Amino acid sequence: MRHYKQLLLANKAWAKELTDENPEFFKRQIAGQKPDFLWIGCSDSRVSPEQMTMTPPGGMFIHRNVANLVNEDDLNLMSVLQYATDVLQVRHIMVCGHYGCGGLQATLAGGTSGAVDSWLTNARAVLHAHEHEVTSQLDDETRVNRLVEVNVRDQLIKLARTKLIQAAWARKQEVFLHGWVYDIRDGHIKPLLEIDTSTPLDAIGQPDKVLHASPDAPS
Repeated sequence: MRHYKQLLLANKAWAKELTDENPEFFKRQIAGQKPDFLWIGCSDSRVSPEQMTMTPPGGMFIHRNVANLVNEDDLNLMSVLQYATDVLQVRHIMVCGHYGCGGLQATLAGGTSGAVDSWLTNARAVLHAHEHEVTSQLDDETRVNRLVEVNVRDQLIKLARTKLIQAAWARKQEVFLHGWVYDIRDGHIKPLLEIDTSTPLDAIGQPDKVLHASPDAPS
């Protein structure tokens, strides 16, 4: 059997399992969505937001792009953000990076071209802003992973400064921003920082390192 057909069979099994548990499940889905969360994460195939948080369908609004970047020129992201804040009125927005991010590995290594090179302009700006913090790490892996952490910090601040978030806060809408990192080695999400309407954005310092040595690493 061709691999893509296995996806279709798995979909049928998934739908049957849900309706066996709750015959009204998909009828309720048709009624609309009212998620409390917007997830802005990386496109990496190893990172599945709903699966890692055990969020059922309809519980999370999701946007993903290479290296989880926030750019006000990105009409895709801005459309998602506008719908999430203005229509769905989500209360929590997560920017979640992940260790071993390929987009940030490419940012450090250079040599990209075409659309990827243009897309990573934002990530290169993060590297430039935190160059000493990143390049002073011991090896390539820790340099990438520290870039992952400072990138989440910078993208969350950029998110807080967008016109859409500023407008939501101006009308006293409750919106909380969370910067997280997903550790692909153990499946755990590690919080880095939080921002709300009272947070002085210019005073946010470097995030703490939340990556710990691999349990298999020599001591």
